[in-house]
Amino acid sequence: MHRRRRTVLVLSAVIAAAAPLLTACGNDAHPGAAAVVGGQRITVAQLENRVDEVREAQRAAVTDEAQYAQFIAQTGTLTRDTLHGMVLDQVLNRAAEDAGVAVTRKEVQAFRSELEQQAGGAEALETAWLQQYGVAPERLDATFRVQIEAQKLATKLGTDTTQPAFWAALSDASKELDVDLNPRYGAWDVEKVGRVDAETPWVREITAAAQQQTA
Repeated sequence: MHRRRRTVLVLSAVIAAAAPLLTACGNDAHPGAAAVVGGQRITVAQLENRVDEVREAQRAAVTDEAQYAQFIAQTGTLTRDTLHGMVLDQVLNRAAEDAGVAVTRKEVQAFRSELEQQAGGAEALETAWLQQYGVAPERLDATFRVQIEAQKLATKLGTDTTQPAFWAALSDASKELDVDLNPRYGAWDVEKVGRVDAETPWVREITAAAQQQTA
């Protein structure tokens, strides 16, 4: 179980490291897309629906207005984190397929049952993952499948999810899928296997011009 916990923390830490949202224009090559992965679009509408799922679950879990406002403030990067997770899931799935790794429904159910026992029940588990990782209850099984897939991939590679060999496999999968993010959300770094800020030289130019005017 220690390895499973480590997988959860590693993948969640990558998501949590997402940087601030950019205000650049959308990707003209893929209008309406938040990202394109393997030629398939993740639409802005799909991304917004995922975010809405989390916000609705948060609203249901926190009835006090002040607490809810604080919760929202603490999860201000939810949209970027969610997109990062949606892309990373597909990258991991490709890496697992390349390695011949698959996850069964039975494995997901067993994984969930074990976590429920540790958390003190199904409701407690749902609350914990909503608060700690921004995962809506209806997405838990899919999320657990990803966690198991990551661990099985690492095992197949003879490593674990903290080691370069694991992330190298995900980097290769990122290259295969030719991940392309809408500049509004940054860019996908295939080496780091994660979302990063896009290059925005125009921001520096505007800032420099403003500084010259006030000098």
